This record gives sequence, C-alpha cells and structure tokens, in this order.
Amino acid sequence: MPQRGKRYQDMVKTYDNQADYSLAEAVDMVKKMATAKFDETIELHLRLGIDPRHSDQQVRSTVMLPHGLGRTVRVVVFAEGDAAKEAQEAGADFIGDDALIGKIQNEGWLDFDAAVAVPQMMGKVGRIARILGPRGLMPNPKAGTVVPPDQLPRVIEELKAGRVEFRNDKTGNLHLPIGKASFETEKLLENARAALDAIESIRPSALKGMYIRRIVMTSTMGPAIRVSPN
Repeated sequence: MPQRGKRYQDMVKTYDNQADYSLAEAVDMVKKMATAKFDETIELHLRLGIDPRHSDQQVRSTVMLPHGLGRTVRVVVFAEGDAAKEAQEAGADFIGDDALIGKIQNEGWLDFDAAVAVPQMMGKVGRIARILGPRGLMPNPKAGTVVPPDQLPRVIEELKAGRVEFRNDKTGNLHLPIGKASFETEKLLENARAALDAIESIRPSALKGMYIRRIVMTSTMGPAIRVSPN
C-alpha cells in the first residue's frame, strides 16, 4: 500500500471514516478537504450488489448533470460525407474519418474525452475497439453514442454540456465524476442526486437483494467519505 502524505493523514483524522454521512454532509466535507493546488474533480464510487459476470446484471447508461462537469469536453465524431459536415457544424472537435482512425490505431492518439459514431462507421470503428473500449471511449448504442446523422447535434451538445456515461467494471463497482471542488455546494449536491437517481432507475430486473451496497464520495487528492445508501 502506498504511503499517504501528512496532508492526507491529517484530513483522515478529522472525521469518522467508518461512519455513513448524508449526501449533503459528504459534499460539504469533500469540498473542504479538496485543498490541492488545482481544482480537484469530485467523484462518486459505488459498490453494487450485481454479479458482473451476468449480462442481465450489467449497469450502463448516461446522465445529464444539471451543472455539467466544469471542464471542456473534447468530442470526436466518427462520420463521413454529409454526416461529417453535420458533426462539424454541430461543434465536434474532431471528425473521425479513415485518417483519424489510422492515427488512433497506429499512434495511440487519444486526445479527446468522448466519442460518437454514425451506424455506417461502426465497421471501421471496430478496428480500434480494443483501444477505445478499456478507456470507456467506444461508441455504443446503449450509451446513446451511436446515432443517425440527424441526431448528432443533440448528442454533441449534451456531451459538451455535461452528459456523463457510466458503467460497472469487472468487479461490480461503478465510478463517475460529478463536478469540480470549485462548484457551489448546492450545484454539486444537485449533480450527485441526478447521478444517483439515474443509477437507481436502471436497477437490473434480474438482481435479487441489495442493489447499492456502498457509496463513497472523494476528490482527486482527498480521502473517501462514506455516504449512506439511503
């Protein structure tokens, strides 16, 4: 286990790290402990009661955070022809044609935060699925990132405004950002509520027993605060 710095150790002593706090209390505590020299990201981490080996217990969706993420989101759109023109006019930062797919495949270029594709391009995008998939960047119909050309403006606008995709990992955990430490407390709280509501709304029907087992909130450099699942 890595050695924690004095700053971190001092913060842990200021609260009971085995107690569950309300969402509002957690937001306030995490903000106060986000004292790094940069604007730390505030994150939610959830331990789910799912069995990630079963396809009918996967948790994957998107949520529109009311107050965004507090950062610029760079969007690449895999499209050609008229669809590429539509994406460019809608504000896409990069257009993923054959040349850009080759750059990702051969040079490992990943200077973007979200990827969208039109269905006609998915055959080509499949060549870089092993690169994009592990990083959560692979376009997927379930996540609303494989759409027809006429829906590109809406999707690009939502991604830049703070639409966040989330999915469980191989251990049944789920992680997602909800904003920056510089956000007002109420804005972080509203973002957190929106995220948790979205997660709760897609509880797998095949799941028996407890769905959300544990929630913690943390900042980039701060300790984790346990949040009451209730």
